[in-house]
Amino acid sequence: QVQLVESGGGLVQAGESLRLSCTASGGTFSSYAMGWFRQAPGKEREFVSAISRDGGSTDYTDSVKGRFTISRDNAKNTVYLQMNSLKPEDTAVYSCAARFTRGNSDYSIYWSWWAYWGQGTQVTVSS
Repeated sequence: QVQLVESGGGLVQAGESLRLSCTASGGTFSSYAMGWFRQAPGKEREFVSAISRDGGSTDYTDSVKGRFTISRDNAKNTVYLQMNSLKPEDTAVYSCAARFTRGNSDYSIYWSWWAYWGQGTQVTVSS
């Protein structure tokens, strides 16, 4: 069983930056694809970014491309989401997700594909 714990959320002004972290325990981190999703009040959960288990493949939703960067440190069992130039529309609860994969390029933009989830961290961007 894999446990995921997010941190780094908070309240910032538009244009500022935050870095989210998600630390995993209970599994072999380097065997898991990792992802970030977000959910704003009254909206469906939305894919934000994903990274393959070796870090060689990444993906982003269009609205964050060029502003967010996903990365991972397999030695620290941690995945990061660096968020720059934040906008009020980025306000949401951000959750990390994990799934064991055999392929180095495997990940998905669909939340149902992911096996493990963290509790989430709130990100609020004021205008």
